[in-house]
Amino acid sequence: MKSAAYIFQHKASQFIHTIGPDETVYEAVHRMAEHNIGALVVMDGEQVLGIVSERDYARKIILRARSSRETTVREVMTTPVLSVAPEEDRDRCMALMTEHRFRHLPIMSEGRLLGLISIGDVVKDIISEQEFTIDQLERYIADVKG
Repeated sequence: MKSAAYIFQHKASQFIHTIGPDETVYEAVHRMAEHNIGALVVMDGEQVLGIVSERDYARKIILRARSSRETTVREVMTTPVLSVAPEEDRDRCMALMTEHRFRHLPIMSEGRLLGLISIGDVVKDIISEQEFTIDQLERYIADVKG
């Protein structure tokens, strides 16, 4: 079974986008839009404090008529952060994200952030594996018939 680290290593980009807790929600949303991502890891130095996502913006800023230019990330970030070890298997990652209804999962080891995977990354990996299996089965069937 593929691990969280494997999925992270095979993403198009392994860059982990972060933001400080005292930056504005406006800056967080701007950064997410600029990089076409759905969440940022909130960091204070090397310490992970939370995650801020598009969902946090929609539910904690827009729906409450707050100002994204005057609200800090600290005020709306999701915390505590649920994370997985690098060796955690793909099915467990999917189960955690589904059960807890979040889309981004940090990969951590000994308190250090190593990566971030999304539900989309996990689904993409599953689809890729299924496509490979189907291709192999089709080749096998063609050889048997041929």
